[in-house]
Amino acid sequence: MQDLTIGDLARETGVKVPTIRFYEQIGLMPEAPRTPSNRRLYGEAERKRLSFIRHARDLGFEIDDIRSLLAIAQEPQASCHEADSIARKHLLAINSRIERLTALREELERMVRECGHGRICDCRVISVLADHDQCLHDQHA
Repeated sequence: MQDLTIGDLARETGVKVPTIRFYEQIGLMPEAPRTPSNRRLYGEAERKRLSFIRHARDLGFEIDDIRSLLAIAQEPQASCHEADSIARKHLLAINSRIERLTALREELERMVRECGHGRICDCRVISVLADHDQCLHDQHA
């Protein structure tokens, strides 16, 4: 594969140019070699690495976890226990977030359902927002 400019790499991976530069600054992507005119050039290995990063970000992995997963990927014969552990931790966090969002959705649905759609002085939405004790979901979230 011929060398890609940063714009070409961005188009092929769907990652914006400033994001690629940011990933280079924080060491997630290696600093690209430059042409005599100072243009960055990337090869197939960098395209694959950036695609990996983008997919991991799309799945919600944090930068530090991606950094660890990239390091793990460099040892193909090693146990995948650490990668599995990172994914399990992330899954637990997602499930927790889903539970909180589900409770919030249920509370909002209840507020709307109980609202008489009349005047503000009788509005259930306004009264619940004004008095947290009227909420049924976890009040300390």
